[in-house]
Amino acid sequence: MTSWIDTHCHLDAGEFSADLAVMRARAAANSVRLCVLPAVAAGNFETVRTLAHRFADAYALGIHPLCVPDAQEPDLQALDDALTLQQADPRLVGVGEIGLDYFVEALKTAPLRERQEYFYRAQLKLARKHGLPVILHVRRSADKLLKHLRELQPDAGWRGIAHAFNGSEQQAMEFVKLGFKLGFGGAVTFETALQLRRLATQLPLDALVMETDSPDIPPHWIYRTARQRAEGLLQGRNEPGELPRIAQQVASLRGISAEELAAATTDNALHALPKLRELLAC
Repeated sequence: MTSWIDTHCHLDAGEFSADLAVMRARAAANSVRLCVLPAVAAGNFETVRTLAHRFADAYALGIHPLCVPDAQEPDLQALDDALTLQQADPRLVGVGEIGLDYFVEALKTAPLRERQEYFYRAQLKLARKHGLPVILHVRRSADKLLKHLRELQPDAGWRGIAHAFNGSEQQAMEFVKLGFKLGFGGAVTFETALQLRRLATQLPLDALVMETDSPDIPPHWIYRTARQRAEGLLQGRNEPGELPRIAQQVASLRGISAEELAAATTDNALHALPKLRELLAC
């Protein structure tokens, strides 16, 4: 039977609070076997851990670059402590969501640009210390992310996922060389996303994993333009249950079956986040 791993979704988001259990059951009914829930700040470490255990999913702990302006030095210690405390937890599969964001204007200039880099490097060092893969936030920051990954590379090399990848083919292959898989989700469903669809078509199949980033990055059938919203249409909510339909578009772009894509991307996810293998065996 075809099954999927949503390698990146935020089930702790407020958008899911009213019907979380129903939404997660709907994803299961749509063959989404596992979801990976990355934390974004020290304040939601325990939330994602609890949700992962509640729904038999997986989680990662980290401080998101968009949360860096409010993060403090003790948050890095809290991350180190949590990774130590939960080291035997089979559902803790990585450090994330961490990275750099050079899209938001305030974050790409001093002093927050440098502060982002400091938190990113500190968290890479913690991932290396605890022997865990990393889940990367990559938004107009691929080259700088790669620079720090090369400088801090563990002896055994990196594993992990470059989430919502949207860089060049050359950058994509540099992440792959370092041991990363590349996350594809709702953005690839837009016909105007020419570069992203080209990447989804041409990159090696063993480089891809599937994700939703729900409730964010809705596929085209959910997305509403600013004009549509002004006319009263509600923005649709992305959720893990949309993953098979998103994946079908990737499979069609590549000219392969959904079953072949599911098998390949599942294997890729297990390579990127090895502790998932034990969870799938349960």
